[in-house]
Amino acid sequence: MIKAMQAALVLMANPFGARAINTVGQQSSKTRYRVLSASLLLACCATVGAAPSAQQILSASDAIRNPEQPFGVTSTLIEYRNGKQVETSTLAVYARADAQSGQFRNLIRFVAPQRDAGKLLLKNGNDLWLYDPSSKASIRISPQQRLLGQAANGDVVTVNLAVDYTASLVGEETIADGERQNRDTYLLKLNAKTPDVTYHRIDYWIDRHNNQPVKAKFYSSSEHLLKTAYYRRFQKQLGVSRPTETVIIDGLDPQWVTVLRSSDFAFRDVPESWLQRDFLPRFKAE
Repeated sequence: MIKAMQAALVLMANPFGARAINTVGQQSSKTRYRVLSASLLLACCATVGAAPSAQQILSASDAIRNPEQPFGVTSTLIEYRNGKQVETSTLAVYARADAQSGQFRNLIRFVAPQRDAGKLLLKNGNDLWLYDPSSKASIRISPQQRLLGQAANGDVVTVNLAVDYTASLVGEETIADGERQNRDTYLLKLNAKTPDVTYHRIDYWIDRHNNQPVKAKFYSSSEHLLKTAYYRRFQKQLGVSRPTETVIIDGLDPQWVTVLRSSDFAFRDVPESWLQRDFLPRFKAE
């Protein structure tokens, strides 16, 4: 058991060897390494008979949802009422992890509908700014504020939950996922570390075998259930099988549903200037 753990730790310390690799290959390898490292850490715990901690499980799931390298993705929000589509919105998301905090910084460009095209949403630390080109003004907004349907501003930005929440392991459950398949999961209780994150508390189900997020329930500071989310349609994107669709159901009205679809994943440069509030009026869409 000790030899297996030592071998895993050696691989984590030097996954690439001395041979140089090109930039795209390096990004892909680093992403696979991040997910592999998280998986190996959990495997090492199991090898020596120690259960992984709740925070380790959460970090491993973050690595499934979020690429480690700067990337871009298209997010499409579709709102349904009583089974009928009532509104849609398309966003271009540019995300890059902060080297010090480990949390993502985001620039989001509104693509559609036309009335919102050109607006920008900037997340830098826990500050969230909305820039409107018609007024040339940026205003600070709340991550809890509703963007479309059941999707809040904080739902469309890339976030590592392990940075913003303290996790505790409630237990293990077998539940039906968003595609009605049974999954063996860890149930984690996430408590916000600070009051300025999107949700006060989250119940979070993570697949015990592959660390994929399966389901989440989001609560307000008054312990009111705000929404339930199912993560589904896992596809290999940027080297890892990631959820490409999140179904968000209102906490009071199950007929009010918002679907968040992610597409066009790509590693890309996200310049530091894009992540500064003063730069927003000068941002030009590519």
